[in-house]
Order: sequence, then C-alpha cells, then structure tokens
Amino acid sequence: MTLAHPFALILLWLLPATVLTMVFWNRQRKRALEKFADIGLLGRLTGKEHKGKRFLKGIFLVCALGFMIVAIAGPRWGSHYQEVSQKGVDIMVAVDISSSMMVEDIKPNRLERARREILDFIRVVQGDRIGLTAFSGAAFVQCPLTLDYGALNMFMDILSPDLIPVPGTDLGSAIETSLSSFDFKSETDKVILLITDGEDNEKRGLEAAQKAAEKGVKIFVFGMGDSAGGPIPGGTEKGGFKKDKGGKVVLSKLDEASLEKIATTTGGTYVRSVTGDLDLDILYFDGIKSRTEATTLKSGKIKVYEERFTFFLLAAFLCLLLEGLIGERKKR
Repeated sequence: MTLAHPFALILLWLLPATVLTMVFWNRQRKRALEKFADIGLLGRLTGKEHKGKRFLKGIFLVCALGFMIVAIAGPRWGSHYQEVSQKGVDIMVAVDISSSMMVEDIKPNRLERARREILDFIRVVQGDRIGLTAFSGAAFVQCPLTLDYGALNMFMDILSPDLIPVPGTDLGSAIETSLSSFDFKSETDKVILLITDGEDNEKRGLEAAQKAAEKGVKIFVFGMGDSAGGPIPGGTEKGGFKKDKGGKVVLSKLDEASLEKIATTTGGTYVRSVTGDLDLDILYFDGIKSRTEATTLKSGKIKVYEERFTFFLLAAFLCLLLEGLIGERKKR
C-alpha cells in the first residue's frame, strides 16, 4: 500500500489526545453527578451505567477518527497503465533586445514590458512547445523548442541589450533564425511570435516573412512602444540619450505599418501593447489558438494507482453507526 499524502499521518497524534480528553471528560462528568444527587438515587433515576458499553463506545469513536485520518492520507494499492498525450503547436518567441527597446514610452521600458508579457504568456500556454530567439543586429536561438517552461523562464532573466554586441534591429535575421529552429518534417503547426518595436534597419523583415509563409509558418507580431516614440537611453553623459551627428536626440518610433505587413503576409495578426496587461494572452487565445491546429507533441503511458480511501471512510461510518446504537446505561 502507498499513500498519496503521507504527511497527513501526522494527525494521528489526535488519537491519544482524544483518549485523554474522553477520560478527563468522564471523570469530570462523574464528579458533577455526585454533587447533584446520591449515587443510589441517580441509579434509580437514570439507570446504572454500563462501564463495558461506555468503554466500547469510546473505542468505536477513536477507531472512526483513526480511519478518517488514514483516508485523508490517500491509501492506494493496485494500479493500471493509462495512455496520455500532450497536444499543442510549436511557438518560437523572437524578442527584440536592441537599445531602442530601452525607450520608456511604455513603463517601465519596452524590453521590461516585453519580458513581463512573455512570462504571463508562458503561464497560459496549453501544452505547446515554446522556444526563444533573441535578436538585435544579429539573432541567435537562446532556448530551443521545449515543454519545460521552467527552463524557459530562466532564460528570460538575462535578456538585455548587452546580450548581443551587434547594434541595430534585423527583423529578417530574427525570422530566419526562428525558422531554422523548427523541424519541418513534423506536421505540427508552427508559429513565430515576433516582439519588437518594428525598426527594421536592414529592411529584410518582409522578405523573410514571405519565406516563412512559403513554409507554412504564421507570424504573429506584438508591437512594443508608441507611434509618437521616445528618446533612446545611452548617451555619452550619464542618464543621457543617443543623439545624431547634428546633436539632436534620436527618437525611436513604433513602425506599425511594417509590422502589420509582416503579420498579414503569413496569415498572422498584429497587436500593439496598449495596456500591458494580458495583451499577449489575448493574442494567444484569439490569434494563435484560433488559427492553428494542435497535434500530439508527446505521448506515453503512466502508472495510475487505484485510490482506496473509500474503504476507510466506510469503516469510519460503520464505527460511528455502532457507537450510536450502543446504550450507556442498564435498563431500570
């Protein structure tokens, strides 16, 4: 026999505590009755106590409590094997970590907002394989497709512009690198979730999106930032901003038109981060889940133990029933 919740057996200390409480209560009760009337008179009024039956009732009460504690512990014996499978799609998250993602037109900044959105996204995915691609002027697969969401969370903590020394934003490289992580021999639906402010310095994003469309990969784009833009931190002075050759502060603006073209070219959708709360969740359920078909990603057999707590609950019920049927006093 095995127990599903063995820690519940710590409640067995209640058994000796119950016995001591019953002994103490009976003594107090006896003393109170002796103060009320003479022992002989009490016997004639209420009938003489049957000590054997009172003892038996106590045993049944303690046994009922013991059976209930064992039932809480979840006794199990016997088992069978059950076929299980996990269905989903392959989702490669490509996140922009260029210096423009440090703009604070959305609080606290674009990159930190993206990180929080992805963490919320990981919590709601339903059996999908997820991978992570980081990009700026170059791109690399930071975490391959996996069902281990805990491992993916660890990679999220190190996302920063310092991770890739190549400046700029190359959407084409991000899409192509994400495509290389897919296994196109499998029939699983494949999705790229592109998170960026849309400043495609190399102008290769749309071309790479067309390649993705030819391979049946849908790109869903999540735009970070505001169309009005904001200054990019990182000037020569501490706390300053980047400036052009003319000395003017460089503004980074969200390029929604280009991002919409990339999404629509592949049959995906574009969403801009507005509230910063559950935006990616909505994109997942209303976009990715509605436009893809989940297939079996993992299958196998697991050993399932037979739960037997009902036997102990039945034994506890019978003990309580017998305890209630036993009278305490002899008939007058």
